[in-house]
Amino acid sequence: MSATEEIENESLTALPAALPAETVDPDEAADLPADRYFNRELSWLDFNSRVLALAEDVSLPLLERAKFLAIFASNLDEFFMVRVAGLKRRDETGLSVRSADGRSPREQLQMIALRSQKIADRHARVFRDSVAPALTGENIRIIGWDDLTAVQRVRMQAHFHNELFPVLTPLAVDPAHPFPYISGLSLNLAVTVRDRSDGGSPSNYGGEHFARVKVPDNVSRFVRVDQLAPSGDPDDDGPRPALFLPVENLIAANLSELFPGMEIVEHHVFRVTRNADFEVDEDRDEDLLQALERELARRRFGSPVRLEVGDDMTEHMLELLLRELDVDPADVIQVPGLLDLTCLWQIYGLDRPQLKERPVVPATHPAFGERETPKSIFATLRDGDVLVHHPYDSFSTSVQRFIEQAAADPQVLAIKQTLYRTSGDSPIVNALIDAAAAGKQVVALVELKARFDEQANIKWARKLEQAGVHVVYGLVGLKTHCKTCLVIRREGPALRRYCHIGTGNYNPKTARLYEDVGLFTAAPEIGSDLTDLFNTLTGYSRKQEYRNLLVAPHGIRTGIIDRIDAEIAAHRAGDTAARIRLKANALVDEQVVDALYRASQAGVPVEVVVRGICALRPGVEGLSENIVVRSILGQFLEHSRILQFGAQDEYWIGSADMMHRNLDRRVEVMVQVRDRRLTADLEDIFESALDPRTRCWELRPDGTWEAQPAAGEQVRDHQRQMMTRHRHHAEPAGS
Repeated sequence: MSATEEIENESLTALPAALPAETVDPDEAADLPADRYFNRELSWLDFNSRVLALAEDVSLPLLERAKFLAIFASNLDEFFMVRVAGLKRRDETGLSVRSADGRSPREQLQMIALRSQKIADRHARVFRDSVAPALTGENIRIIGWDDLTAVQRVRMQAHFHNELFPVLTPLAVDPAHPFPYISGLSLNLAVTVRDRSDGGSPSNYGGEHFARVKVPDNVSRFVRVDQLAPSGDPDDDGPRPALFLPVENLIAANLSELFPGMEIVEHHVFRVTRNADFEVDEDRDEDLLQALERELARRRFGSPVRLEVGDDMTEHMLELLLRELDVDPADVIQVPGLLDLTCLWQIYGLDRPQLKERPVVPATHPAFGERETPKSIFATLRDGDVLVHHPYDSFSTSVQRFIEQAAADPQVLAIKQTLYRTSGDSPIVNALIDAAAAGKQVVALVELKARFDEQANIKWARKLEQAGVHVVYGLVGLKTHCKTCLVIRREGPALRRYCHIGTGNYNPKTARLYEDVGLFTAAPEIGSDLTDLFNTLTGYSRKQEYRNLLVAPHGIRTGIIDRIDAEIAAHRAGDTAARIRLKANALVDEQVVDALYRASQAGVPVEVVVRGICALRPGVEGLSENIVVRSILGQFLEHSRILQFGAQDEYWIGSADMMHRNLDRRVEVMVQVRDRRLTADLEDIFESALDPRTRCWELRPDGTWEAQPAAGEQVRDHQRQMMTRHRHHAEPAGS
């Protein structure tokens, strides 16, 4: 699970200064109750609480539980940097914009503050009272300075002098030294020292002074005490436990080395979260790349939105930090124990396979399977469409191979591709560079504004440009979030187009962690639509309607609502096949939610599988008693977006979630999957996810999420079932 794209932190900066409810047709909403939406911020916190529930689940392997504690922490960081920051900006500027459930920014901030403190306490307790003791039982110990032996302390002091002392910079605060800038998400020690003015008794001490020591962010959070012991140490009396000493603990134990001649009165760890939301004025800035680089430099100076402190911090020290950082007391989170449990990724990195989920070896899709004489992907697609399901189907032997074969094939004339997020050492980018070097026409639409991946995408954009790739940055005012690739190949006297449209990024690393689906097709009508789309993205085309695709910002919402209305009409006409199934990361858009309410009121069964935020209130008599909402979290991050309309016998996949940002401010693409072999696979995904025995959470009318199935009932794991299914019909492949 990721802390970047995957927590649905939609920016508030770009939202219009109008009630979201105003986007709903008044006539259609007139008969619907005013309290029909859950608050999206609290729904997101509920999602992160479900992540935390996985850390509490003692049936999971221990290091997986530690991993979910780290994911919870990084998710919450981004929530504050984006969502809370946006609400604060609205409150401070006096914008009277209320949420869909009728709350002002200030009211939402108050609710978030209360809920955040509760889940922060729960997060810390799960680590302190459950995961940490269990790690100790497995000879993995997170220790403090007081837990070290005399010999270990000597070694740690040597490590401090050799590796940490030279890079530490204690910063005093006095009339000549203003309070230092505290960078976002950095760990810091707030230190009070006292000067002994004449070397005499404590009664002759001078006044107290404040200083700040930043914990370096380019060193590991934990020092491995056991790895610093020499081989054959006489203290060894058996297998060494893995001993992890927090680096801030090591620094704190040696503060006297940083402040010689001073008495250390007190020291406490603290952490500041800053506003990381920003907006580039694309109408004013002629060079988007330069403008974005300028805004990224400003991001580190955003205003504070959260102050995390240990629950043992003195009132005096806390008051000083609040005053100097200009933080509202309501934005303080007191944490019992370690701050910033994203550090548990380091623990997860231990080579202890028995404490982790069994690694998944992706399988090569049967259509692309190895043969004595391998068949090209182009030849395969001429025989029919192919649907891949990652991470169960290998990314490297499907998507990656498709682009690499296109780059190497002399008959391929052009490759056009969107890039939203990709990996550090990207074979996709390398293939595009190779294609350009071979003289092909290569177009890469790089989305520079992919949140928290901006710097990486700037780097890739420049590398591609230097290689001769035509790099474009999309449309003014819109993010390009669609996942599309178009290959044009000469075959005899004609040109043929081959397409990939998916729900996930062209990123080999996340393809092993995220659940996504993708369609490969050589259908001429899809190729024509993608050609028109790329002309819109790269040129001055104003095309808004497509023959076989739904494309946001103009076509997805209306296309979905039209199909919901068609299901309602079919049900009223007596069609027993009428039903709606939706799988997405988030369901927030009021118009889509209201359309689903109307379907439920008409008697159409509606089944929703949503990983994160859900504003829809299911199970309310007279409104949504025919709607079921489930959430599945597990080893992989559920990321695919799939729609099924039963009476119309239509299945759609694509990049769009049911959120304002996706439907109004992004270029998104959804494509219909028509081949019966492939729609059967999509049907299987829904059947497995919605099986009553599948481990999940179900949303109740009061907003609570209830774990299912009930204790004592037979339980099945959706992702493991998908793994088994794909393993049976495919062969192993590296991905």
